[in-house]
Amino acid sequence: MIDIIFRHIKSCRTDHILLTLIRNGYGVKGVISHREKGMVVIMIRIALCDDDVAVLNEIKGLLNRYRETYHQEMVLEEFQSSLELLSEMEKGLCVDILFLDILMPGEDGISVAREIRQYNDVVKIIFLTSTAEFAVESYTVGAYFYQMKPVREESLFRLLGSVILECEKLKHRSVILRCKSGITRIHLEKLVYCEVIGRTLMFHMEDGNVLESVGSMEELCSRLEPYENFLHPHRSFLINMEYIQNITYKAITMDNQAEIPVPHGKCTEIKNKYLDYAFSRKQILVL
Repeated sequence: MIDIIFRHIKSCRTDHILLTLIRNGYGVKGVISHREKGMVVIMIRIALCDDDVAVLNEIKGLLNRYRETYHQEMVLEEFQSSLELLSEMEKGLCVDILFLDILMPGEDGISVAREIRQYNDVVKIIFLTSTAEFAVESYTVGAYFYQMKPVREESLFRLLGSVILECEKLKHRSVILRCKSGITRIHLEKLVYCEVIGRTLMFHMEDGNVLESVGSMEELCSRLEPYENFLHPHRSFLINMEYIQNITYKAITMDNQAEIPVPHGKCTEIKNKYLDYAFSRKQILVL
């Protein structure tokens, strides 16, 4: 089945304000209490990988304290071996945040992160280290942060406040697909249309890329029903009305020149749905 995870967050403006507050040094406690008033608290999945059991237990304890203090839904996975971590992630383990030790026996954290990035460009990687030696290299694998040991509660809580809000931003109007190339997150505003061929969903993106995932059109339509910009004009197609260029009784032409067939007798209904959407977005100019 298609592996899609998404969360609708009601106020992206609030999200932006909160992230700005954190980046400008305001305390996490005040920010979190503000978020609880106007934002949905989402489940965050976190993996810890460090060969030192004492470090694992220390960070796990801090994460649990953060969860209790700020009522954050959180699932933790822990690994003492980079090989075990890689094996589980290759099998499909999906996490939002990965705390990864750099200096480990066998394969170092930078190499592990480089392997993970081959099939997962979504996870936020936070390196753990007692030296700044690899700081520059860590960002070549898209690291979110470089956390020095020993990890202090205040700095970790501030970091968690920031990275969790980033995860919420990503989950806002986005989906995660399990594709042939690995796990990929796509932003719904970049999706032009989706078509189904057999049991394969083909996601046609604004940049011309086409992503494939196994699933059904019915399931996809059901999951994206809360998003008013999507229209299901044909049993094999779901389109983003933001990209409609033209509608005739035969076809809907998208901005990328793709033509979506219009079923017989459905043209008026489709036009009315599009006009309702355009009016709601104040996109109609009456001459």
